[in-house]
Amino acid sequence: MFCADRLKVARHRRKLSGKQLAAAAGLTEVTISKVENGHQPDDATIEKLIAALGYPRAFFFMDKPELLEPQSVSFRSLKKMKAAERNASLAAGSNGISLYQWIDERFELPAPDLIDLSIEQERPEVAARLLRQHWGLGDRPIGNILRLFESKGIRVLSLSENTQNVDAYSFWHAEHPFIFLNQKKTAERSNFDAAHELGHLVLHFHAQAESAPEDDAERQANQFASAFLMPDADIKSYINQVYSSSQIIKAKARWKVSAMALAMRLNQTKILSDWTYRSIVIELGKQGYRTGEPLGTDRETSTLLAKVFSALWSKGLTKRDIADDLNLPWEEIESLVFGLTGPATIRPMKASLTVVG
Repeated sequence: MFCADRLKVARHRRKLSGKQLAAAAGLTEVTISKVENGHQPDDATIEKLIAALGYPRAFFFMDKPELLEPQSVSFRSLKKMKAAERNASLAAGSNGISLYQWIDERFELPAPDLIDLSIEQERPEVAARLLRQHWGLGDRPIGNILRLFESKGIRVLSLSENTQNVDAYSFWHAEHPFIFLNQKKTAERSNFDAAHELGHLVLHFHAQAESAPEDDAERQANQFASAFLMPDADIKSYINQVYSSSQIIKAKARWKVSAMALAMRLNQTKILSDWTYRSIVIELGKQGYRTGEPLGTDRETSTLLAKVFSALWSKGLTKRDIADDLNLPWEEIESLVFGLTGPATIRPMKASLTVVG
């Protein structure tokens, strides 16, 4: 039976409205509406939809997908986001869940090790310190943020949305935490986004809409991320006086954050006065640090997925085989896995997988 929800996922991934899909497929808007509301299409209509969307025929005849509702997802920049961008990102989340279900059938993945810190929503810095204690991190800088997250059972996937409006988002599904990161951002911005989403996962646990108004939730997640990445004690032991932007540019590599994020943290910890902070922000802006990171760090990628693909490749399996198994276009898998490279064309296996933080 043709699955209406899968048609919605495919349409959203292509960022098409019902009207646009109708035009691309040579169908009427009424036909698209009927199909998406459960009316079974004839073969001719199905072929037109397949041609317009570029998804394999079998995709539309699978069981209902896991659909994400906007209220269950913590988005950054939600107010700036267009409906098509939001829907495309949510549909990527649906495909990401399918990918991890496929991986779960073949590998033993790290179990989630997050704690519910929603009681500390009004004290995000305390929440950050408690989670660091729970994970045994102390006050040291985090070497590889994504590797740490994956070792704690967070499923991290990439977004390749070519837009400034979709930074990252997170959600819980079947007791598993997911984070999606836009790869169009700088590495430093992506690191902060990851920590921001971690804040949502532990502070707002199952959706910001259920626990805090959007503005409050974003402020809390930002404060959590800043404190989690740049602990107060480490900041103060490493930097006690700042006179120029060059000191910040040199020091930011320690925490793998942007110059602007470090400047703000130094202001929060009273190392930078408000006047000096404003002056340094102006200096950094003139050097291009407001919109980019001229002297940037290396981008992190998924350690867990790299290990998965390495194990699969050793058995002769590739991302294209995964796409075939999931009846997804190959580029949909590519967009989720940080551009990890390897052979393009495997048979399944069951293996244990350990990711060390």
